[in-house]
Amino acid sequence: MSAEKAKQLHQHETTEQSQSQKQVKVQVHKKRWITPGEKFLYTVVSSLAILFSVVVVSYSSSIDQINRDVQHLDSNINKQQLENENLQYQIKELSNPERIMEIAKENGLEIRQSKVKQAKSVSGNE
Repeated sequence: MSAEKAKQLHQHETTEQSQSQKQVKVQVHKKRWITPGEKFLYTVVSSLAILFSVVVVSYSSSIDQINRDVQHLDSNINKQQLENENLQYQIKELSNPERIMEIAKENGLEIRQSKVKQAKSVSGNE
């Protein structure tokens, strides 16, 4: 039996060698999670999204600045209108005929006619 065992071992070894020789190494390519084309598309889309965000933020900032300028100008306009109204009121007070007659008397002027007329406007067509 030892001859038979030796023969069997020899056959077993030769079959293992033939099987190992017959085994062909196959390279397994791992499937990438993201292909290079997808990487390019993702990069382009991300860049466009970031660019769009920057444009929106800068546009919003400029609109905000313009709104602040408009509010500042409205405030200045309101102040100037109030000042103009005050000056118009002062003009009416200072052009009061009674005040003018009072100043004339203080300066020694005599009024011969009893009627004093107020000039409404000065025209250059005289």
